[in-house]
Amino acid sequence: MFERFTADARAVVVNAQDEARSLHHDHIGTEHILLTLLADPRGPVARSTGLDADSVRAEVLRRIGGHSPDGPVLSDADAEDAAALKAIGIDLAAVREAIEANFGEGALRLPRPVKKRGLFGRLVPSNGHIPFTNRNKKVLELSLREAIRLKQKFIAPEHIMLGLLREGNGLAALIMADHGIDFDRVRGDMERSLSAPAA
Repeated sequence: MFERFTADARAVVVNAQDEARSLHHDHIGTEHILLTLLADPRGPVARSTGLDADSVRAEVLRRIGGHSPDGPVLSDADAEDAAALKAIGIDLAAVREAIEANFGEGALRLPRPVKKRGLFGRLVPSNGHIPFTNRNKKVLELSLREAIRLKQKFIAPEHIMLGLLREGNGLAALIMADHGIDFDRVRGDMERSLSAPAA
């Protein structure tokens, strides 16, 4: 399937891993694909949806947490837990500062996972590969189906967006729905973009 991907579509897949890594997520979800599709503010996805990568990234951090350039970002559920702890006199920010003051910056970061490999079960550090979620694998499969439906022998970023819309249940779809995005209109925009002659 990946041999059908254009250079731009391959970049979407590769850059989704970079997005997940920069947010310190242990998966590549539909939200990471959406972020890379929005990376070019003049691209067809950003023009059609009116969304920008920075606001979507902030929304992802708000919903599922991660890290920002300023450090850890709590999801809404984590923020509620922090507020509950603060109500009984425990300030997580103060605890974090105290731990880092005593043990060094980054002391709270978890080490990279290790995997068992080899004949004798030696532990070998992970190569940093971040797996795609099953839902995201489905999106990529649906992008191929969209290309076949449109009788096209290639998969472009617009096909990936069509796959996101068709799957319709991931965090990316939820964020778009919450922003009032008209999926049918975006679908039409993507199809028109794919049928337009190259400039």
